[in-house]
Amino acid sequence: MSTQSPNPAAPVGAAQAGAAKSAFTVKDFVIKFGLLIILAVMIVVFWRLEPAFANARNMFSILQAVSVTALLALGVTVTLAIAGFDLSIGSTAAMSLMASSYVMVILNQGTVLAVIVCLLLGAFIGFLNGVLIVKGRIPDLLATLGMMFLLLGLQLIPTGGRSIAKGMTLSDGSAATGSFTDAFLALGRYRLFDLVPLPVIIMLVAAVILWVFMERSRYGRVLYAIGGNEKATRLAGAPVERYKIAAYMISGLFASIGGILLAARVGRGDVTSGSSLLLDSVAAALIGYAVLGAKKPNVFGTAIGALFVGTLLNGLTMLNAPYYAQDFVKGLVLVFALLFTFGFASSQRR
Repeated sequence: MSTQSPNPAAPVGAAQAGAAKSAFTVKDFVIKFGLLIILAVMIVVFWRLEPAFANARNMFSILQAVSVTALLALGVTVTLAIAGFDLSIGSTAAMSLMASSYVMVILNQGTVLAVIVCLLLGAFIGFLNGVLIVKGRIPDLLATLGMMFLLLGLQLIPTGGRSIAKGMTLSDGSAATGSFTDAFLALGRYRLFDLVPLPVIIMLVAAVILWVFMERSRYGRVLYAIGGNEKATRLAGAPVERYKIAAYMISGLFASIGGILLAARVGRGDVTSGSSLLLDSVAAALIGYAVLGAKKPNVFGTAIGALFVGTLLNGLTMLNAPYYAQDFVKGLVLVFALLFTFGFASSQRR
């Protein structure tokens, strides 16, 4: 009867395989949950350094400040899904802010007309971007960059470069007779139960609707397919050009909603209000790539990215950090967030 000789290499091989599996699991955990852990640690650190940071009203103030950025970032996410990019979102929001102010203060019209004008304007700007890119064959970065500068100049022409406020002197020497309505101001200032800002609710509803559209509908899957392989999607029979134009229209629409909420919050057509929206929104959308290891544009990740940026800026402000250092910190955080997604993932594949 033969006996099987022991194999001393087997336990060693098993141990090495177990160690490799353990190492893979740790790295995979870091890629998937690293950003969420950093967000949680950041909240705890800010709370320990400044106890007022964790106050419920301050938490909702962060969400209120984030709401406009998140809306613009959600629009960018749709264009990123088709492998595009929209640099005009900040100027579209600023144009919406000025347009709503112009309709109410100078034209003396009501809330409904102001909101409708802004939504149509945002969708039309997105349509123009899409047509320039699809029909004009202009690269998306160049087309939306040109639109950005066009809008930045166009919004200043009706008022001669001045902000719009109640009682302002018009070009003919008369005073503006209109004003922001209470209903319009409530869009940016009303708090449910005297705590939850209305812009936060609007942002959450918009995010849920867009998530369902992108992740659970056929249209969203086609948008992702275009971004993954446009040629194959076209050969499959999808109307790629119409989908791409629609993506930029959605981006413009979300940017216009953000501009409406910003106008309602500040209560005037401030020509400088939209200056920082582009960078914060792009940062939120790109940080979203790192949430749960998605490695792609996604609505949930973008919302978390906006919360991340808002929490960071609020915490730095409460700690009296110099304003000129905030952009540096945002850039540093963005680099590390993308490192979690792409750097560790690449080393994992090797």
